[in-house]
Amino acid sequence: MSTKYVFVLGGVVSGLGKGITAASLGRLLKARGYSITMQKFDPYINVDPGTMNPIQHGEVFVTEDGIETDLDLGHYERFIDENLKKDANVTTGKVYWSVIQKERRGDFGGGTVQVIPHITNEIKSRFYTNEDDSKTHISIIEVGGTIGDIESQPFLEAIRQFRQDVGPENVAIILVSLIPYLKASQELKSKPTQMAARELMRTGLQPDIIVCRSDYPVGEDIRAKIARFCNVPPENVIENLDVEYLYELPLILEKEHLADVACRALSIENRTPDLADWTAMIDALKNPTSTVTVALVGKYTALHDAYISVVEALKHGGINSHTVVRIKWVNSERVTEKNAEDILKDADGVIVPGGFGSRGIAGMIHAIRYARETKLPFLGLCLGMQMAVVEYARDVVGWEDAHSAELSAKTKHPVIDLMPDQRGITDMGGTLRLGAYPCILQKGTTARRLYGAEEISERHRHRYEVNNDFRDALASHGLCLSGLSPDGRIVEMIELPDHPFFVATQAHPEFKSRPNRPHPLFKGFIDAALAHKKAR
Repeated sequence: MSTKYVFVLGGVVSGLGKGITAASLGRLLKARGYSITMQKFDPYINVDPGTMNPIQHGEVFVTEDGIETDLDLGHYERFIDENLKKDANVTTGKVYWSVIQKERRGDFGGGTVQVIPHITNEIKSRFYTNEDDSKTHISIIEVGGTIGDIESQPFLEAIRQFRQDVGPENVAIILVSLIPYLKASQELKSKPTQMAARELMRTGLQPDIIVCRSDYPVGEDIRAKIARFCNVPPENVIENLDVEYLYELPLILEKEHLADVACRALSIENRTPDLADWTAMIDALKNPTSTVTVALVGKYTALHDAYISVVEALKHGGINSHTVVRIKWVNSERVTEKNAEDILKDADGVIVPGGFGSRGIAGMIHAIRYARETKLPFLGLCLGMQMAVVEYARDVVGWEDAHSAELSAKTKHPVIDLMPDQRGITDMGGTLRLGAYPCILQKGTTARRLYGAEEISERHRHRYEVNNDFRDALASHGLCLSGLSPDGRIVEMIELPDHPFFVATQAHPEFKSRPNRPHPLFKGFIDAALAHKKAR
């Protein structure tokens, strides 16, 4: 079959959960045997989120092939269980960058470069990238922002043209819109959604499906009104209420027949879905038998989305053992040597995630020391591993000034140093060590036991690594270098053999965790936290 396209657009306000809705549809269509891929088109002018502040924009997600993307791609991968590629995240910045480069090369033959057709053609070319994969049946494409945004207009025009190019029967438009509730009159209002649909129609696009985001059930009268004024069948008006568990949404939307009407809109067979494994996962999630508390010690705790993949991976780690993972958010700037025990004494495990810059570093080191000395399960990710090495160098080896060269130019013991191939690089965006890299795990280590394999692959996002000049000294004092690059040059993982669970990795394993297939490091960490709780 030729590739079918589903465009997911937003109405009224942003932040309605278009990405989760799109990802849920992807899961439902995949359960029907279709091959699914997904894309996110963001109207902002940044080339990618790589240089954006996590507190403002949230987590930067990294694909296998090494592209920094919007956090929604993490939701996509977790729901459809597919590794997305570099073309999966497109921004206005990327589009204009590409067009300007073509103009500089003379590709347009000296003609005037305009939004139409040059910008819209570039956007359309990004839609077509999925057709290079003959196995792709359905491509689900989310456009950030809302209908009516100035920034979104070129994308909507591109979609209008694209629908004509590939045939209306191959494209479905989903409008995710807010149905607000007015407390004063105690009623839901459909007018904002009607206006959003009308605004969409002004661009030449007709919604095929309207997904209603609401805090309260959308009655038949509201559905009928939306259907009447927005020119869609009543059965194509789908209710989407808040759910207690994020991963429950595909099952809720299956009951609402979202995938059924999507198949009809795309003129494809509506096959019987196989949701057995997803249903079993939800059953385990909703019926816990135990609880653990994990202290997440980081510098971006003001916005939890900055660590969203870490949080989700922790939840995944507890699902198999029917364990609820409660996150204790700890601002690392507030952790000191004196108060570390008071802050962390009620935790069953400590995790220190990634980050950049010197802010909050001292608190991370104090938290790591407390976990090491009290035998509290510890998992370090990227910066978390680097600070674990710094703490060990200071408090065990005895190098009091040990630090990362990124954070201290004066240290005589830069146990963390800039990677050789990063020297001389001045541009910040897209120049880190990015994407999947292999790692060889040493025999007899916790990491080897958890992964059950000698060679693994994890995604990375960093410039600094363990300084090889200090490796032998660290190892001679008991630090196990449990994972190395295949050529032995890069320390990818460390652990402490005499600790119940003290493991850290230079990678970001959270990006590969799935709700129905938890990452082994996170599963092992939660199992260790559960054992620690039972033992005390």
